[in-house]
Amino acid sequence: MAPGIPAAMERPHFIGIGGAGMSGIAKILTQRGAKVAGSDAKESGTAEALRALGATVHIGHAAGHLADDASCVVVSSAIRADNPELVRAAELSIPVVHRSDALASLMAGLRAIAVAGTHGKTTTTSMLAVALTELNLDPSYAIGGDLAGPGTNAAHGEGRIFVAEADESDRSFQKYDPEVAIVLNVELDHHANYASMDEIYESFETFTGKIVPDGTLVIAADQPGAVELTKRVRALSSVKVVTYGESETADVRVHKVTPRGLTSEVTVILNGKYLTFTVSVPGRHYAHNAVAALAAGVALGIPAHNLASALGKYTGVKRRLQLKGEAAGVQVIDSYAHHPTEMTADLEAMRGAASDARLLVVFQPHLFSRTQELGAEMGQALALADASVVLDIYPAREDPIPGITSDLIIDAAKSAGADVTAVHDKAAVPEAIAGMATPGDLVLTMGAGDVTDLGPQILDHLSS
Repeated sequence: MAPGIPAAMERPHFIGIGGAGMSGIAKILTQRGAKVAGSDAKESGTAEALRALGATVHIGHAAGHLADDASCVVVSSAIRADNPELVRAAELSIPVVHRSDALASLMAGLRAIAVAGTHGKTTTTSMLAVALTELNLDPSYAIGGDLAGPGTNAAHGEGRIFVAEADESDRSFQKYDPEVAIVLNVELDHHANYASMDEIYESFETFTGKIVPDGTLVIAADQPGAVELTKRVRALSSVKVVTYGESETADVRVHKVTPRGLTSEVTVILNGKYLTFTVSVPGRHYAHNAVAALAAGVALGIPAHNLASALGKYTGVKRRLQLKGEAAGVQVIDSYAHHPTEMTADLEAMRGAASDARLLVVFQPHLFSRTQELGAEMGQALALADASVVLDIYPAREDPIPGITSDLIIDAAKSAGADVTAVHDKAAVPEAIAGMATPGDLVLTMGAGDVTDLGPQILDHLSS
């Protein structure tokens, strides 16, 4: 039976309880029997789902939302010091716990799989959660996005395995002690917290150094940053390393990826034997995520052929090449991609699925700091589309940076030969895209901000 509630988590209060990472921990605690409360900036389906589980969710932030008998206050790195509930916690001497510490306490005593990397974490974690559930292992899991099947980002299971998305953005993944760690890729991102690749490598080395004795690191054999990290880990640690990818030296070798419309057929070579299975999302990038999940499950002792079959039950995660619908012969798909590598992977996958049809993209840059550092690469990625609309930068937690606008991306895209248009009024996009699209086209809304809201609106305009 899985562990119960950590003492400090018996009556937790979450500031920003509706966030992807925060809500997952709150759901698990509620399912374990904790008296969970929290607040969020606005009403949402997530808030409703938490209430249905028994949590108390306030809308807006106010000191009065924090109960005097709260056992702790849980925060993420996005919560600012002047938040009234955080200020009130200090007045009441209520302990403040970072989200990563709360998640680490939930994983204690279980066989943890922590999935890290600059991108692909949510998909890979989800694939594992679905496959392990399909195999009746009843895992607990905490994911940065909602599974398309169960429609949730977290669950408490009675089994011994806990699968968690491990966030490197603020170094919080260094808090975990996994039995199996997955590193999908190592690239420079999160520029507010990392000044160089050296700092990124040091952070990932600390993460892999937390793998428990006799544990396993599953790591990409093809991605340059992961290859460099592998060299460093092998030199400093006795942890077992399992590589995966298309390299001939990979321990789990990707032999072939065959596109099948919006799915792929993947063949791997594992322990000298060929194994073929289906991945229900398109593109080589997602096929590699599935192989990483396969390797991690095998590291826990699960038979490879059982895992391969179970991975075929994965039907996607919301916002990861999620089909939103079709109208007037045009399919509208939503993508969370916001880093140039993610953008390129999803655009290439859609290009393969589109065949001779046109690919139209609505892209919303995410964060001023990311645009400042990677805007040129974002623009180059958009050259893979037949035409793109670029919105203003979604600021999220950041304040504007003077001189940093979407023009950085647009100029780079035009230099790469892309057909790209700036649209400053998001409300004007659905009509503009509906006017551009013709039967057979694919429309991709892309970005980590609220660009996702445009998919249904585009479909409405296409229908009319």
